[in-house]
Amino acid sequence: MSNPVLVEVTRGSLVESRHRGSVAVVDGDGRVVLSLGDIEQGVFPRSACKAMQALPLIESGAADAYGFGNKELALACSSHSGEDEHVALAASMLARAGRDVEALECGAHWSSDQKTLIHQARTLEKPTALHNNCSGKHSGFVCACCHQGIDSKGYVGYDHPLQQQIRDAMEGLTGAALGHDNCGTDGCSIPSYAVPLKGLAHGFAKMATGNGLGAERAKASRRLFEACMAEPFYVAGTGRACTILMQIAPGRIFCKTGAEGVFCAAIPEQGIAIALKVDDGAGRAAEATIAATLARFFEKGGKEHEALMAIASKPLHNWNGIHVGDIRATGALV
Repeated sequence: MSNPVLVEVTRGSLVESRHRGSVAVVDGDGRVVLSLGDIEQGVFPRSACKAMQALPLIESGAADAYGFGNKELALACSSHSGEDEHVALAASMLARAGRDVEALECGAHWSSDQKTLIHQARTLEKPTALHNNCSGKHSGFVCACCHQGIDSKGYVGYDHPLQQQIRDAMEGLTGAALGHDNCGTDGCSIPSYAVPLKGLAHGFAKMATGNGLGAERAKASRRLFEACMAEPFYVAGTGRACTILMQIAPGRIFCKTGAEGVFCAAIPEQGIAIALKVDDGAGRAAEATIAATLARFFEKGGKEHEALMAIASKPLHNWNGIHVGDIRATGALV
């Protein structure tokens, strides 16, 4: 089937670009609340599933052993901008386990945020693995290994005990069988598994509601969601979509972006979760799509709805500040 056009980009009065994709909204019992496009397709969640990958950090007892609070747990679920606060907190997490940057196996890169990148270029000879947008997640991985007495060396490998724990957690949440056949390698070198979009949404709905989960996993899931909603800056950073979306409705929206046009979110008070994929991988379209989808579940005319719709459809300006077009969610979403 051909997925519907979810977002259009205009120039003048004409549509210049169209972004197709699929959206699944599922409740904690697995009922489909909203379906657009092919929600059975296998999708690599990429960084959107980091809260699932952080479950062993809590369930192993590592988070409590090292005294991690909301900021540390939010960073463990993050794709941060490499701002000074992010880097310092990741280093602090490692230090509590007696480790340092040398333990990280995520690789190093400059920030993707222009302002942060300029700051880094002025103050650093080169970035370290702590500046990697996944350093919080990887610091959590190292801490989980250390607390359990597992050698952290090679923790990014498919057969490492920690990756087996993560795989088990994700299978339990999404209902998908995860193995070599649907496994790729993520940008930060850990395994990434393609799962049906519907299963991904259901997994986050389980985390949001606790439905179908054991008491320990339900408690760990709730703790991770609450940490991210309490500290959205540490999930992403200044001016980032995840941070802004969670700030619109504090304590009511959890959301996390992933590469290649993936976005996941949950509204715990309503017991639903969202997973979406933009076919061409465009981040601008994924941001508009998640905002428009979230807006459907807030009162029309209310401040949350209006703020979300301002992200779903917004003007484009050139370098001279001239209004040249718009990014807008289509009728399929609105």
